[in-house]
Amino acid sequence: MAIRELVSLLKRCARKALLAAWIVGFACVVHADPVFPEASWNTPTPTGQPSGWSQEKLKLADEFAASIRSDAYLVIHRGSLVHAYGDISQPMNLASVRKSVLSILYGIYADRGVIDLNQTLGELGITDKGGLSDLERSATVRQLLQSRSGVYHLAAYETSEAKKDRPARGSHAPGEFWYYNNWDFNALGTIFQQKTGKNVFEAFKAELADPLQLEDFRYPEDTEFVREKSSDHPAYVMNLSARDLARIGLLVSRHGQWKNREIVTSKWLQESTTSYSTVGQGWNGYGYMWWVPMKAFPFWRHSPNQLAFAVGVGGQFMLIDRVRDIVVVHRVNNSRLWFKRNEVSGEQFAGLAARIIAAGPRE
Repeated sequence: MAIRELVSLLKRCARKALLAAWIVGFACVVHADPVFPEASWNTPTPTGQPSGWSQEKLKLADEFAASIRSDAYLVIHRGSLVHAYGDISQPMNLASVRKSVLSILYGIYADRGVIDLNQTLGELGITDKGGLSDLERSATVRQLLQSRSGVYHLAAYETSEAKKDRPARGSHAPGEFWYYNNWDFNALGTIFQQKTGKNVFEAFKAELADPLQLEDFRYPEDTEFVREKSSDHPAYVMNLSARDLARIGLLVSRHGQWKNREIVTSKWLQESTTSYSTVGQGWNGYGYMWWVPMKAFPFWRHSPNQLAFAVGVGGQFMLIDRVRDIVVVHRVNNSRLWFKRNEVSGEQFAGLAARIIAAGPRE
């Protein structure tokens, strides 16, 4: 055989071998089953798939967490628990992270056609102490989810900062202005019960806690409706551990899929984590009770609809990266007596998140 023919044959064989290897590799990617936790979280082992995380750099993250007095944080990557700090099994008050949880429940029932986001408060018969104006009654469920209802009634369980910033009644029409409005969030709990026949906690147990196999959640002990004289609509307060909250984060990271079941549609999650308002000089956007990082977390790669962020007062954070399939949960125990309580700011959490992503695998 001539040298030229031999070279040509070798090239053809090499191309075929590369094509075969690519096909096999592609098939492995497509058919590989994604990892989900069972009764407990999976932890990578030296004999299993390497996680690619730097233990030395994660120790630096732990040192930073200790310096800001975090109570717990954890990192989930591709369905496995790659790192934990503090007591990740202790249920703690979610604070406003509860609103992002309710957003998922709204998606489940909106997907089923039970909830219509275009219905108005007037059509639903929703009012409050002293009544609502005709303009306020024209606000839609969607506008409440976006925190753009224009209803500036007193609300239960709101922070002093929210009270101070509350606009005057009637100062903005529905849909016109964004204000972080506990009245909207609490009224959504009332609307949810009216439309579904289940209160928020009953639906949470049936639709999320049970199918996701939450380890530490106790029903009804870890739930409470907080009522105040100022409003007819109570706040729905719940306690979850860091590792249980991480299961909800993984559900979002997996676009609503849990094992072989669709819990909530990817369409809803994309819609609910799309920004409809720009907040804080462009650092974040706001979706349907989800924060959407924009300029925030500049050290973390951003692409459209990649990051979703849940925030609760005092230091409750959950950052979800749907492209890398990473969930970071941070907790502060806000049930302590006030003089023993700590707060971790968003800036401090960003410092921790920077150290966490620096410890992760290069992609």
